[in-house]
Amino acid sequence: MKVLIAEDDALTRQALSEIMEEEGYQVIQAKDGLEAWQRYNDEAPDFLCLDIMMPGMDGFALCRKIRGENSNIPIVFISAKGEEIDKVVGLELGADDFITKPFGMREVIARIRAVTRRCLASRPEPEPKALFSIGDLEVSPAELRARRGTEVIELSLRDLRLLKLFADHPNEVMDRNTIMDECWGINYLPSSRTLDQHISQLRKRIELDPKNPRIILTVHGAGYRYDPSLG
Repeated sequence: MKVLIAEDDALTRQALSEIMEEEGYQVIQAKDGLEAWQRYNDEAPDFLCLDIMMPGMDGFALCRKIRGENSNIPIVFISAKGEEIDKVVGLELGADDFITKPFGMREVIARIRAVTRRCLASRPEPEPKALFSIGDLEVSPAELRARRGTEVIELSLRDLRLLKLFADHPNEVMDRNTIMDECWGINYLPSSRTLDQHISQLRKRIELDPKNPRIILTVHGAGYRYDPSLG
């Protein structure tokens, strides 16, 4: 899923990009409104995160222009202009949400996941919505959630790709290169610990006992494996 981030401040743009990439999105960056308009037309993103105060074309003008062509694509404003009137204008222009700077990482993730659920739910093809099971979890891709009984577990797009990969290859040892290619992309150049750290964090949320996992097992020296018999 592709997200276009239009932000003139390089540090903020990079921070948002890192948050999105860690979640599993393909990020398209634009440093001003004019570049964002061009990249919107060239790249066809699934949703947009727009600053308001940008050179060339501000976020409000860009939102108005995009809404003139596409009434459905989700748009989130992320701006230091946090006055009530700014939020009202943004929402009246058709924005789906408004995040005020300075923002917290958890807030951004929660709101972006909410937008992603709307994107997935609106897609006509059935595959992204198909439920699947892994261990004692039922995973709902369209909701970015897994359930164990009444417990609800929030997932990122990356989490979802990992769980689907293991569910589709039961009992098969998946080496690190294969997992990275499938879940991060063949052009991603990770650090040596990227995968291990992500799976460690995922286990904390999906395993009953993260120190003794029963869903994603470590195969020392080889990779990871899902054993359905343990579920």
